[in-house]
Amino acid sequence: MFFVGRRKNREINVSFKFYFSETITHFPEIRDGKCIFPFYYRNGKFYDCVKFKAKHKWCSLNGTYQGYWKYCSEEDFAKCVFPFWYRRMIYWECTEDGDAFGKQWCSLTQNYNKDKVWKYCD
Repeated sequence: MFFVGRRKNREINVSFKFYFSETITHFPEIRDGKCIFPFYYRNGKFYDCVKFKAKHKWCSLNGTYQGYWKYCSEEDFAKCVFPFWYRRMIYWECTEDGDAFGKQWCSLTQNYNKDKVWKYCD
């Protein structure tokens, strides 16, 4: 905290300036926890496990990251959501539509047009 004081006719006017740095608390991994999707971390909203400054992908155990996390196992990765809406069609399974490489993909939410989150299908 930083403050400045000035005298004006025997009165002291004090103005405060606060300097905050982003502090993120990281607790040890919780192995038995359940991933929460979507979760908010820093300025982003995530629908699947992420890899920020870590060897392996991880997820938050809270809707808004509060330091509780775990490394993702195969069961933790985001699942396709069916049916989902893409462009003007509803899809009940993975599709190649719109993929430049012809790979099948699916949406991670019911409305791809709005949320634009997806993954390739296995």
